Amino acid sequence: MRSSPKSKTVALLIAHALLVSTLARAQDASQTRPRRAQSQQTSPQTQTKGDTERLAGEPTIRIGLSTDARSVTISTNGSQLSATEPNGGQLPLSVARVRLEAHLLAPTPAASETEGFRVEIAGAQTRAEAERTAREIQALISEATDTSLDAATDTWRVRVGTNLTSARAIELRNEIADAGFESARVVDASSTQAVARSSNSNPVRSTARTGALLREVVAYASGSSKIFNTSAPVTFSSQDERNAPVRFNEKPYRGRLEVFANPRGTLTVVNVLLLEDYVRGVVPNELNVPAIEALKAQAIAARTYAYRNRNQFASEGFDLLPSTRSQVYGGLSTEQPLTTRAVDETRGMVATYRNEPINALYTSTCGGRTEDAENIFNEATPYLRSRECALEGKAHFTTFIVKSSRDLPDIREEANASLARDAALLDIHGFALGTRHLTDNWLATPVSQAEVRTWLSNVARMARQTAPIVNDDVTRPPAFSTALAAAAFGEARADTLLNNADVEYLLSFRDASDIPERNRADVAWLVRDGYLSLFPDASLHPREQMSRARVIHTIARLLESRGLFGLQRGTTRPTTGGALILRSSKNRDQPISVNSDAYLFRAFGDNTYQMRSLALVGGEPVTFHLDSRGLADYLEVRPAPGGAAADRSSPYSNWVASMSVAEVQSRLARWSSGIGSLTDLRVLARGSSRRAIDLAIIGTNGAAHLRGGRIRTALGLREQLFVIDRKYDEAGRLIGFTFTGRGWGHGVGLCQYGAYGLARQGLTYDKILKAYYTGIDLTKLY
Repeated sequence: MRSSPKSKTVALLIAHALLVSTLARAQDASQTRPRRAQSQQTSPQTQTKGDTERLAGEPTIRIGLSTDARSVTISTNGSQLSATEPNGGQLPLSVARVRLEAHLLAPTPAASETEGFRVEIAGAQTRAEAERTAREIQALISEATDTSLDAATDTWRVRVGTNLTSARAIELRNEIADAGFESARVVDASSTQAVARSSNSNPVRSTARTGALLREVVAYASGSSKIFNTSAPVTFSSQDERNAPVRFNEKPYRGRLEVFANPRGTLTVVNVLLLEDYVRGVVPNELNVPAIEALKAQAIAARTYAYRNRNQFASEGFDLLPSTRSQVYGGLSTEQPLTTRAVDETRGMVATYRNEPINALYTSTCGGRTEDAENIFNEATPYLRSRECALEGKAHFTTFIVKSSRDLPDIREEANASLARDAALLDIHGFALGTRHLTDNWLATPVSQAEVRTWLSNVARMARQTAPIVNDDVTRPPAFSTALAAAAFGEARADTLLNNADVEYLLSFRDASDIPERNRADVAWLVRDGYLSLFPDASLHPREQMSRARVIHTIARLLESRGLFGLQRGTTRPTTGGALILRSSKNRDQPISVNSDAYLFRAFGDNTYQMRSLALVGGEPVTFHLDSRGLADYLEVRPAPGGAAADRSSPYSNWVASMSVAEVQSRLARWSSGIGSLTDLRVLARGSSRRAIDLAIIGTNGAAHLRGGRIRTALGLREQLFVIDRKYDEAGRLIGFTFTGRGWGHGVGLCQYGAYGLARQGLTYDKILKAYYTGIDLTKLY
């Protein structure tokens, strides 16, 4: 395409101007390709605000798929690619696959440009803090740095560079911002007027800088056959986008792919597509759960974030990145039917606050509470406030209440706390206990010979053994032990498997000598395995009549240990219809109907207690028994490990991380220079959600502070909702820290796993969004 050096230079300058114009117009450019059919469904809760700008059509979005590629492949499964330049001219292309490389052009003479710009980072509270920042920046770049006091605000600022051109200043500002100093801005040193506060306020501009070494894009067919070369951006598209979309390194994308050489001498690849097509490629990568209302909430959040943050990377020639720096976008191959449905059914819908689209931040797992934006990002935002990740009050319990009409036992003695459970398990297996109202007095009463005979017959029935013949002494521990062993095992098991030394060793308690020889092996067996317990004074009282409580407890323990109660285990997965779903150890979901007079138990610590009702949130470990009709007549629940917050299903709802002192000091070195050897970490302030927002780094020579969202990233933790435990060696020296925390992410805005939990509890997408974004409305943008 090039004919002479002179024409090359002219074409280069024209292409540069076209690039600026084309990229600046890209956001509002109309599309000529057919749109996919969209659902016209509109939720009754959606409001169309008269003062909110209503777009005439669906906007486009530019996603920087690659920003530093040496070589890329653009292809299609169709017959051939289409390639155009910014002026609309068609490039010669009759193949379905091209390889693109960036080749160096001769440097162009630097145009005259006004100098006198610099970069500033303001807001340091002390001179020492400003000087630390200056040293950090000096280590990253070659420009000179100094500090000065801003008398108007009584804060310190860091100044970087002197007499810079505006292009160099903007480039330098971007480098500093990418290193974590987002507040950096370009100022005119002669007037101290800011010219580029943030990338959001800049229009999309050319990525080539006057005076830089410019490059061109060279396209090759298979092998080394060159097809064309151009210094202007090249846009690739498919002639049949639906069936043969354009591909970047074999991955298909909707819309078009634009490729241009950047100032770093590499290739930038930008996916230019309609906003709805972009959101289709975001939602399944950000939240892929089987809950349509949660997916709708995610779709609206993703759409709102994308529209609000257009031009975030304008200086690079695109709007957003496909990573967590913006939103995770995977293109066409990652789309899923359910997530696409969520996008289609919320088409054009965004979250607004006072008629403006919000900065719809979201986090993976908030750990039960979200945080005020200013405590993480240093800027207060009225709709990004701390919120509980749950329904209000006790409402999150109301949907999944299991109730029983059975009377509760009247047990007050701590020693009898476990007897209600034992008696319940025996009762559902046909043991005639002789009472339906368990009391301490009834349990303390000596057991009768008739009761023991009946209960041992039931043991033999369940163990498929012959009922033992009992004598008058069966109500005392020695004879009871032998009769119970016969009923459960049907043979002289203890006498066969224990020798005399074993028996004497196991019977080494106070009154063991009172046990007759014929019963000693059986007593030793039952005591060893924990079925028969001793009194607090380490005695058995072998000559005394046993209480009902001791007999019931011993029988229940033995039957349960042998698996004869037929108990099943699972994990609750309640549904919005109030039904109880239990997931088995084989990952099979089983709907359970609970008998109206079932025994209901809930664990508190190591003990279980009978209840009239059980509140289930999902995730609780459950032990249950089904009667002959398939109804649950016994249900025992332990608290869900993840608690009751809506994000409890996340694998990161709770976590623990341990680090040595050296590892912590290494990670915090950038923020703690000059403090000497690390001696402690202290959380000095917590936000509304209890997140650490001011961390003191204490050393032998002083202390430093780490504040806001940098705490999590500096320490390399999943979240900054944590507490700290310290580890010491035998000499009392600090050797490490253990961080016990909740959540994953920055903790601001919508909680993705929380949205899933709220959807499972019956909330619609609009209520989910309003649970996390304070005071918002939902508005049709187009």
